[in-house]
Amino acid sequence: MKAFNFFILYRLPLGIIFLLGGVALGITVGWWEAAIVLLIGVVCLVTHFMFGPMRLVQEAVEAGDIDKAMGMMNKIAFPKLLYKPIRSVYYFMQSNMAMYNKDLDKAEATIRQSIKSGSPMKEYEGMQYFQLGTIAYQKNDMKEADQNLKKAVRMGLPDKENTAAALLTLASIAMSRRDFKTAKDYFRRAKAQKPTTAQIVSQIKEMDKYISRMPG
Repeated sequence: MKAFNFFILYRLPLGIIFLLGGVALGITVGWWEAAIVLLIGVVCLVTHFMFGPMRLVQEAVEAGDIDKAMGMMNKIAFPKLLYKPIRSVYYFMQSNMAMYNKDLDKAEATIRQSIKSGSPMKEYEGMQYFQLGTIAYQKNDMKEADQNLKKAVRMGLPDKENTAAALLTLASIAMSRRDFKTAKDYFRRAKAQKPTTAQIVSQIKEMDKYISRMPG
């Protein structure tokens, strides 16, 4: 695993070294003998630009090392050259990091680029719209938030925690519009997910105090 990570991290310089070595070998010995060395160089360069260090970024995020993840992301000089599903993930993670830094404008711009790049799977597409809806909610754009969160729930989210979070936000939007019947329905559906994340459980307990007093 460490050897593979080393390869991912240093594919670009390795590719250049192999290409230069292959050219030198071709001139001095013969191009047939240099073919394999040149091929290795080409593979290193192509995979560098098509896939980037996204595997290492994911590992850093999972380890909670956001600074390392951001450093790895910054190494990607030409994101438009990334393989389309990888490019989508790249922009999605850019949006996550922008939200972490409370840069909502960048978070919105990059999640829209992620959506434009397509989605590797249906549940991931739902997460893209969940992200877009959450950003709109934080920007106090309730109409945009409502539309995108509904779309996210309709498309499907990968787990009960995200589904519950989306439904709770929709309930909150309905409450702000004094649409108490809809708010209660979303709240009931959120509780039915039986989330276990402390933050979501706390939100449910807090919202329950208001929901129980609502008419309708």
